[in-house]
Amino acid sequence: MLTELSEWQELLAHHQQVAAYHMQDWFLQSPNRAMRFTIKTDAILLDYSRNRINDDTLRLLFQLARKRDLPKHIHALFTGHPINVSEKRPALHTALRDKSKRAIWINNENITPLIAEAKKRLQDFVNQIHNQTWRGLTGKPITDIINVGIGGSYLGPMMAAYALQDKACTGLKFHFISGVDAIHTHDVLKGLNPETALFIISSKSFSTLETLTNLKRIVTWMEQSLGQAGFKEHFIAVTASPQKAIKQGILAEHIFPLWDWVGGRYSIWSAIGLPLMLMIGNDAFDDFLEGAYQMDQHFSKAPLEENMPVLLALLGIWYINFFHSPVYAVIPYFHRLRHLVPYLQQADMESNGKMVSTNGWAINYATGPVLFGEEGNHAQHAYHQLLHQGKHLVPVDFILPSQRSRDDQQNILLASGLSQAEALLYGKSFEQAYETLRLSDYSEEEANELARHQMMPGNKPSNLLYIDEVSPFTLGSLLALYEHKIYTQGVIWNINSFDQWGVELGKQLLPSILENIYNNATVPAKT
Repeated sequence: MLTELSEWQELLAHHQQVAAYHMQDWFLQSPNRAMRFTIKTDAILLDYSRNRINDDTLRLLFQLARKRDLPKHIHALFTGHPINVSEKRPALHTALRDKSKRAIWINNENITPLIAEAKKRLQDFVNQIHNQTWRGLTGKPITDIINVGIGGSYLGPMMAAYALQDKACTGLKFHFISGVDAIHTHDVLKGLNPETALFIISSKSFSTLETLTNLKRIVTWMEQSLGQAGFKEHFIAVTASPQKAIKQGILAEHIFPLWDWVGGRYSIWSAIGLPLMLMIGNDAFDDFLEGAYQMDQHFSKAPLEENMPVLLALLGIWYINFFHSPVYAVIPYFHRLRHLVPYLQQADMESNGKMVSTNGWAINYATGPVLFGEEGNHAQHAYHQLLHQGKHLVPVDFILPSQRSRDDQQNILLASGLSQAEALLYGKSFEQAYETLRLSDYSEEEANELARHQMMPGNKPSNLLYIDEVSPFTLGSLLALYEHKIYTQGVIWNINSFDQWGVELGKQLLPSILENIYNNATVPAKT
């Protein structure tokens, strides 16, 4: 059991020694602390100095990582080992962005040519849409792309398309339909011309109820204008189950592949990313893959002590398992990253929200944080109150612009994020609050009373992740960073980060409950 390891016990003892320390004292004792606790990759600079750690903490955390054979597990991720143990298959989303062209084998088949072939088909399709040689049934060029999916088939494309819309190379308009609320579907369809609309139906299994329900509604809408022939040039499928898509009426040559070794929440790098490819073009999508590949190279080759995903992962474990802090915030100070948090919620909580180890034994320690967040300036006027004065310890990742800009608003944005991180670190003592109030002409009695409400303890941890801009390369690198952080935590916790049986149970229960609703019952029939 993980908690019985001597390395774990050493961390417990160390936590007792340092938990009462205030980070501001460490900064005073070591003026170069920020420089020492900084690491940089091609796209991201991480300042992790504002954490409740010292050199001994890091030494013990890396000791635990080595005890769990983390380097061996990192190698297994990239080489096709069946690390998804409950489903007996690899998790090779990294192969989708591997630029080395090396052979990667699964069941005696080299999957590298399969990936290259699928990518070539996608690129050809993008070119056809952009140069308007692909036209609708009535001969009109496509003007609107509508992605229909849910979970990873929705969150990834939607997040990335919003993040990179400033990099669009086309006048195409993009829409995303996910849930089954008819209002959402209606609102999207009412603004479309069926003759110039192209629907991408993204579903790994092509049996997801929400996606098929939306498909049925869309088909009815299309047939009212174009008849049954509307399927011919207006529907594309992305799926690992092509025969099911064909049964729904989609032409075989309009189906792009997924594979069972790509999890839905890791599928943005595959044909699931087609909306993004159509928006930014093939070259920019290659930059997106390149950013992820460079982070893959860093994760697979850098020593643990200099490895950005590993550092973030171990810091998370330090708070979750030793400070017993189950909550974690990601706060991007970029409007274009406003949808990053729900994407990371799925990536993290669906991956590591587990209660048994890889061998099926019950575990006695917490895994997976409750992740939340919001665009920075909005968050400051909402839940930052709890971060500063609440009793919860909530570690924060601030994602910030990396440099001063000629744009005043960009400078205000950077200053806003840094001021929040500073306030979390240092807080405000009673004496500081009292003195400020007295200087503002409050009476001694009033200042004494109000200062108690204004004081903040500080000593709240945060990471500062700096990026130059939200570009395809940077976004790819940022997403891969969090993927590898999540995987590293799963390795340390000895859980499978690549299955999601909790999600599956709800899907299994739905049909019987739906049948009872149709039969005017309120609860599912007991068996």
